[in-house]
Amino acid sequence: MNENPCTQLRHDFPIFEVSLDDQPLCYLDSAATTQKPHQVIQAVKEFYQSQNANVHRGLHTLSEQATIAYEAVRGKIAQFLNVQSREIVWTSGATASLNLIAYGLSERLNEGDVILLSPLEHHANIIPWQLAAQRTGARIELLPVDTQGILQLKQAKALIASLKPKVL
Repeated sequence: MNENPCTQLRHDFPIFEVSLDDQPLCYLDSAATTQKPHQVIQAVKEFYQSQNANVHRGLHTLSEQATIAYEAVRGKIAQFLNVQSREIVWTSGATASLNLIAYGLSERLNEGDVILLSPLEHHANIIPWQLAAQRTGARIELLPVDTQGILQLKQAKALIASLKPKVL
């Protein structure tokens, strides 16, 4: 009998070999920290064992090799996303990226400007905008969702047209 695809996928992640209270681990916080499959763990391990060096900061062979590998990944991601390599920016994670975006855009916000967010956002995409609003006097408005948490597109379009948000 064929194994369920979800069960097959779990085998790629060593964390799911762990059980808690004699139950299989069910991890539902990937928005904060994503579990890593064997392949990623192995690639990181190999890098630290044989290529570990500063990227863009050395003239020695290991640094040059690390830089080439680093930029090759940037190129692959850019190709996958159909963008220019220079448009790919590495950060420590989504939270750091959201903080950078909110802080950078807050320089263009003024008192009374509207920041329009979804009430379904992870708090990592709410707090930076709250801070930006406090710094600038902008205000936060929320997109409409129904009782099941589904975005109401018609009302959202009307809200966007009427509020003319600086950030959406």
